[in-house]
Amino acid sequence: MNLSNIPNIKHTESNNFFLMAGPCAIENETMALRIAERIVTITDKLAIPYIFKGSYKKANRSRIDSFTGIGDEKALKILRKVAETFNIPTVTDIHESNDAEMAAQYVDILQIPAFLVRQTDLVVAAAKTGKTVNLKKGQFMSPESMQHAVKKVLDSHNENVMLTDRGTMFGYQDMIVDFRGIPTMRKYATTVLDVTHSLQQPNQSIGVTGGRPEMIETIARAGIVNMVDGLFIETHFDPANAKSDGANMLHLDNLERLLTNLVKIRKTVISL
Repeated sequence: MNLSNIPNIKHTESNNFFLMAGPCAIENETMALRIAERIVTITDKLAIPYIFKGSYKKANRSRIDSFTGIGDEKALKILRKVAETFNIPTVTDIHESNDAEMAAQYVDILQIPAFLVRQTDLVVAAAKTGKTVNLKKGQFMSPESMQHAVKKVLDSHNENVMLTDRGTMFGYQDMIVDFRGIPTMRKYATTVLDVTHSLQQPNQSIGVTGGRPEMIETIARAGIVNMVDGLFIETHFDPANAKSDGANMLHLDNLERLLTNLVKIRKTVISL
């Protein structure tokens, strides 16, 4: 996939990795704009191509009483406002086939969640919108098997497709990243490493997913060393009180230092 096919993406000439980052879920307009503004400032400074990420709806929560969203149209309108305010592309995930056409009216990239990436009707519906499609590798799938998900998009006459690794289940309550999967998936499509979800500790007895955010830089560095095309990082200015996935999010105050280090590593790696 040519990154330049994504509307309003900047710094594509920098030879940097690209970044998909933002909150797990859209909680309100003020938080979305605050997070986007900070990340835009950092990525402009470092010449990193940037896509704002935010879920308009969380349909796969562990418990029925968990936060799922502020309303579909309300959250999607906030995503559009982020895009228009900062002139940047946006990405959100969809969960049902009939979500695709609706969400495509507001965002530039449709993301298929890892648990749903084998749902052919959902993948095809996203592809047929003509938007870029980001396929998250299922925690239960091999890197090699993702070529078939990519083919579903291509066979739907859409060449704008990328893959995202978000870790593989290790036992019942942990995730691991198999970095052998990055060069494998890059054979099929542009490949992203979802750093923060790879550090989740799911299936906790309390019904709230845990995480290891102290390992974010370790995983991100390894991804850059292994020439991943892009990074996916969920970030928030108050992770402890975020309404979704706070346990594995990066504090927004730590993002600039992390990205600065990663840019330095990227320059070293491509010079070898």
